[in-house]
Amino acid sequence: MKSPSEATDTFCPQSRRRFVLIAAILASALGFIDGSVLAIATPAIRVDLGASLAEAQWISNAYALTLSALILAGGAAGDRFGLRRAFVAGIVLFIAASLACAVAPNPAVLIAFRALQGIGAAIMVPGSLAIIAKAYPKKERGRAIGIWAAASALTTALGPVLGGLVLSAFGDGIWRAIFAINLPLGLVSIYLLLAKVPADAPTEKRSLDLGGAGLATLAFGALAYGLTSMSDKGEGLISGGEGLMSGPSIAAGGVLLIAFIVFERRQREPMIDLSLFRIGAFAGANVATFFLYFALSANLFYLPMLLIAGWGLSAAEVGFIFLPLSALIALLSGPVGQWSDRIGPRFPIASGSLVVAAAFAGLALLAYAGIHNFWMGVFPMMALMGLGMALVVSPLSTAIMTAVEDKDTGAASGINNAVSRIGGLIAVAAMGSLAAGVYAAVLNGGAGIPGFGEPAPAGLAPDLDAARLVASDAAFAAVALVTALLCLLSAIVAWTTVSGERLPWWRGSENPQH
Repeated sequence: MKSPSEATDTFCPQSRRRFVLIAAILASALGFIDGSVLAIATPAIRVDLGASLAEAQWISNAYALTLSALILAGGAAGDRFGLRRAFVAGIVLFIAASLACAVAPNPAVLIAFRALQGIGAAIMVPGSLAIIAKAYPKKERGRAIGIWAAASALTTALGPVLGGLVLSAFGDGIWRAIFAINLPLGLVSIYLLLAKVPADAPTEKRSLDLGGAGLATLAFGALAYGLTSMSDKGEGLISGGEGLMSGPSIAAGGVLLIAFIVFERRQREPMIDLSLFRIGAFAGANVATFFLYFALSANLFYLPMLLIAGWGLSAAEVGFIFLPLSALIALLSGPVGQWSDRIGPRFPIASGSLVVAAAFAGLALLAYAGIHNFWMGVFPMMALMGLGMALVVSPLSTAIMTAVEDKDTGAASGINNAVSRIGGLIAVAAMGSLAAGVYAAVLNGGAGIPGFGEPAPAGLAPDLDAARLVASDAAFAAVALVTALLCLLSAIVAWTTVSGERLPWWRGSENPQH
């Protein structure tokens, strides 16, 4: 006979729930560490594999593309096949692809396995939170999710710092260990799930909408390829033959995106419920999300390139740029969420977006002025950016949740998650072209100078190195300025579309993140 604590609406006995939580934390750490440390390691990967700027963009974007296009279908897989089974399958695919990335002999192979890694993450990422929610009864769920969120924030904060220290201590070739470390973490998670956690029954026979997922992958892949091809061979917006493919590819992406929308409208169980975008507050919150995460992703990808390859800072030092973002979101999301519940999400989102805009404008000013001071210049701007994001993250979830009916909150949250990732995908592709174009224009055809974000070779003449540094600063300043303007647009969109009303108490009590 089950004890009262076990006689609940959960598949997992109380004595086994801690194993679910540990497995979910470890699996989440795989994705968080992999993404943030890779930005620090990109200059080392470029040196070790001889990767161009466009190839470096695709090492990031191949993963982002499959993850963002398939994450909604990945979430549905857990409902259809059972969360434990789908979660384990996602982890297995992720760590197998990680090992292949660790031994990749060239950029093309690394890009291919990064795409496969993203497919695994598309199943694994939504499964980590969903299996906690299904394993814990409602009265214990909030605490469990809070522990998961805190642990995730800790791994996100410490991952780049430790990764930077390792890269600095052991040299460029150690970047492969970033992927290899996924094996022990993943195996422990799989063991706990299979040996300690009972199987859960599928909740519903949901369609996976593989047709929609395929169209989304092709559409965003074509758009990203077109935007990236403009920066191929470091020629940027004034590129030659390689860049000629950008126009047709972007046009093809637009056509495929229209085809995706038409396809989804005709599906009985679509991957994305497009009717939700008829709700002004929901559409506005997602537009603000796209602008904000576009800006965030662009800076977090290209700033380490500038600092390591341009300024010559160590990876150990640069690893600290992610620390304020993770720490402030972890510390402030709870209080800010409660504040948002009292006054409504409009003001926190708009004000936070303005703070982020100020931080990116500050980075642009530092780069443009050639002020190469990390701890007194860049780090304070990153702390300011972290404060702004901490003001936005929780209220943005509230805005999405309160804009739709209760029955649609899960779908709305999934769409918003996908939008933020698509924003990052397009940012890395588009801003690379801008950076490479400005870099080439400032150099004005200077010969013998490496491309943007490529470390200077030993023995480079001092005058050429000085020209490279000026061009690198100008290139990043352009990226930071554009992203600051996008954050300003995010604030305007949020202020004009998101509700300024407080969260009703009966819905606020159901939001475990607050």
